[in-house]
Amino acid sequence: MASAWWNLGLRFLLELAAVAGLATAGWRLSSSPWHWVAAIALPVIAMLIWGIFNVPGDPSRSGAAPVPVPGVVRLLLELAILVGGALALWLSGYRAASIILAVLIVAHYLLSGDRIAWLLRR
Repeated sequence: MASAWWNLGLRFLLELAAVAGLATAGWRLSSSPWHWVAAIALPVIAMLIWGIFNVPGDPSRSGAAPVPVPGVVRLLLELAILVGGALALWLSGYRAASIILAVLIVAHYLLSGDRIAWLLRR
């Protein structure tokens, strides 16, 4: 499975944007004494899910799978986190950023047909 270096870079930037969106939503949508907890907990949970649940041998990642999952599960987790970040930005009032992130997510997955096919076969 060959992925262009720039598409892998785009996926990394999408991950960062999604995590930032979750942190932003945690801060803006929670009540005052819980701002810090939500702003830290939401992105940390997303990062843990992203790093732990992997398909063994995924060449777009390290290949390690602390908790092995089928490819379709990994794909759904990725989509949930990335789309969740875009939705979090929307709900936080950052509509333009949310739309840009959503468009880039769609572009990334349209350009990742080989990886999606690989995941669906696992």
